[in-house]
Amino acid sequence: MVQKIQRMQLILGTHNLDRVQNQLAKGCVLSIGNFDGVHVGHQQILKAVVAQAHALNLPSVVMLFEPLPVEFFSPQAAPVRLMNFREKVKALQGTGIDYLLCVRFNGAFAQLSAEQFVISILVKQLHIKHLVVGDDFRFGLQRQGDFNSLTQAGHRLGFSVTDMPTFDVAGKRVSSTRIREALNVPDLDAARLLLGKPFCFNGRVIHGQKLGRTLGFRTLNLNPKRIQMPVQGVFAVTVNGLASRPWEGVANIGLRPTVDGLRPSIEVHLFHWDKDVYGAHVEVTLKKFIRPEQKFTDIEALKTQISLDAEQAKQFFKF
Repeated sequence: MVQKIQRMQLILGTHNLDRVQNQLAKGCVLSIGNFDGVHVGHQQILKAVVAQAHALNLPSVVMLFEPLPVEFFSPQAAPVRLMNFREKVKALQGTGIDYLLCVRFNGAFAQLSAEQFVISILVKQLHIKHLVVGDDFRFGLQRQGDFNSLTQAGHRLGFSVTDMPTFDVAGKRVSSTRIREALNVPDLDAARLLLGKPFCFNGRVIHGQKLGRTLGFRTLNLNPKRIQMPVQGVFAVTVNGLASRPWEGVANIGLRPTVDGLRPSIEVHLFHWDKDVYGAHVEVTLKKFIRPEQKFTDIEALKTQISLDAEQAKQFFKF
């Protein structure tokens, strides 16, 4: 399946590469990775891919995996994602990349040796001419492949490789792990610096318990299409996708401990908003951390705190 997404085309699975063989016949410039967060370090790699593709007059391609390799091998120990797949596609489509190839990471794929991966996918299916990878890139069965083995393979098989140096911010390497650590604090300014923009996420408005209405605070309940969120607490937020401008509000991200929540929950109270928007896909941007999520003695105490949270958010937005 090949989907057109503005300029970038999404290719779901290597079995669909035959549908774009004419476009890739002369070769491509490729990068491979998780690209979780599409942070400023990733952005440097993507810029290099696009620049090299233009220089060689070839299409640019990014290859990523679903699930992430660490999720396949160690699902219980896998770190929380900064982005779900839909968010990652949206972030990549504005980078100038021509094709996004999503490879299903399964048992058969995991058994490919580094040599088999290079020959069967990079050379025979993608006709690679140049590869751009991060300085920590490893691939193939038991992570046996690295920059040196790629370079050697390239000499034999007719492609070149660029090893991108570490990209630093404030003297430290930018990584998805570092961003998760910032969001866990949460330090929204640090996360914004590393991501190149404020942290945001997408979700679909779903029916909830409608408890907020009984408390006097109507909320949007969101399904973020992920098992965990990398951040928890109460935040001043803006919401895109409902009006011609971002709409201000206050959001609780967590497990709703006061009402026996059993799963991650996201509830957003929009200021001066009274429309039903069930089914809408929205983007929530975190603007200011207000407080951690906490358990209250009763519903009245919760109602009082929600009023205080809303007031703090309104002050932040200068309402």
